[in-house]
Amino acid sequence: MKIIVVGSGIVGSSTAYHLARKGIEVIVVDQGHQGQATAAGAGIVCPWISSVENEDWYTIARRGALYYPQLIEALKNDGEEDFGYKLVGAIAVSKNEDELSRFEQQALARRNDTPEVGTVKRLSAEETSKRFPLLDDELQAVYVSGGARVDGRSLRDAMQRAAKKYGLTYCQGEAELIVSNDKVTGVKVDGKEIFADKVILTAGAWTKALLSPYGINLQIEPQRGQIIHFSVANEDTSEWPVVIPHSSYYMLAFDDSRVVVGATRETGTGFDYRLTASGVKEVIDAGLEMAPGLADSTIHQMRIGFRPMGPDVLPLLGTIDKLENIIISTGLGPSGITMGPYVGVLAGEIALESKIDVDLRPYHPLRK
Repeated sequence: MKIIVVGSGIVGSSTAYHLARKGIEVIVVDQGHQGQATAAGAGIVCPWISSVENEDWYTIARRGALYYPQLIEALKNDGEEDFGYKLVGAIAVSKNEDELSRFEQQALARRNDTPEVGTVKRLSAEETSKRFPLLDDELQAVYVSGGARVDGRSLRDAMQRAAKKYGLTYCQGEAELIVSNDKVTGVKVDGKEIFADKVILTAGAWTKALLSPYGINLQIEPQRGQIIHFSVANEDTSEWPVVIPHSSYYMLAFDDSRVVVGATRETGTGFDYRLTASGVKEVIDAGLEMAPGLADSTIHQMRIGFRPMGPDVLPLLGTIDKLENIIISTGLGPSGITMGPYVGVLAGEIALESKIDVDLRPYHPLRK
């Protein structure tokens, strides 16, 4: 069997890796767009504490979090060491007692059927500062040991390297679907035709343009996110937990004395790949509000990514009636890091027509 995966972000790379390990001939096609969400993404894997109140979202997010240890073990077995994932715990921070109680109750409730949530513990302001020393010293927290952080770029690269060991072929260029009698038979890349049994579209917000020539209006739009990496001197940040505030912003640290603050959520920008004064200010302000200790840090890097935003909080995943032999897998929005690797597995299993123990109907790609 031969399968083409269009898009090499975290979903596409996971799909390709999963299929290649099963002995499937896989070709990944990617144009290398600026602003790929995975390339910019540094994220939190902690669905145990979330402001999203949607059970279908939590089903995939929970499975996504639980899939990570399996994925990391597989990558290690394939000789990969740099995959940007670490279980460091999470702290949901606030100055509001009611909000902290809600965080705590949510985590404890989810631990009832998911022991991987781990330890759930209230932290005083002093205890919170010890775990993440740059934070506002009035913030208290709920600590959840089952939280993790991921560098999307590193994880993507690790999955691609590992997949190539199983025969993955990578093709850079702009893909165009080859369609005959409402059946997809492959893609055309810069004039070259590549035929396959199935085509899986994991091209993020660019997936819409691949389908529009065939009268399919996929409800997905790019949402620009600007994210800043700060270097902090004389700090060992390797074990600092991820920080979940009450706002849409987040903060996490990596091993190299680097703290990441992100990200703006700019709808209506299209694919306008720019750092903006207002966006950068918004990120810096949010970072300093949470962590005044960042004031003397160095701006190490700024990244831009376009989140693929669907009609709601759920991914767009599955087949469509209008075109045979195609699978759509995108629309993860701000949950790409949490869900992406697992959604990639699901996309591959759909292509193989395997039995899946998830009801996919809520995630139908053309739902209204």
